[in-house]
Amino acid sequence: MRNRQTVALKRVIVDCKKLDNHILNLLVEKYPEGYDDADIVTYRNANNEVVECIEVRTEDTAYLVRVSKRLVMAMEDYDDSENISGNDGETSLDTDGLEDSDEE
Repeated sequence: MRNRQTVALKRVIVDCKKLDNHILNLLVEKYPEGYDDADIVTYRNANNEVVECIEVRTEDTAYLVRVSKRLVMAMEDYDDSENISGNDGETSLDTDGLEDSDEE
């Protein structure tokens, strides 16, 4: 019988306002055509509010990124800047100016 070593992933919840280029790159790689309803993870937070997220993982961390219009726009802008510059994600992405309304 083989010994199985269970690796506990660190879980991190990220708001789209706090996205960095590393997480954006993971999102764009996993969801190059965007995400759909089947990709959304839903849970209730400490205030019993429904929160919708999409998940991306690294070897040691599971990131839950809150879903909003701002996230979609940030992913599109990041993907566009990646295609134009081709500099492996070293661009600085400013999400502060993106549309903030209609966030869930």
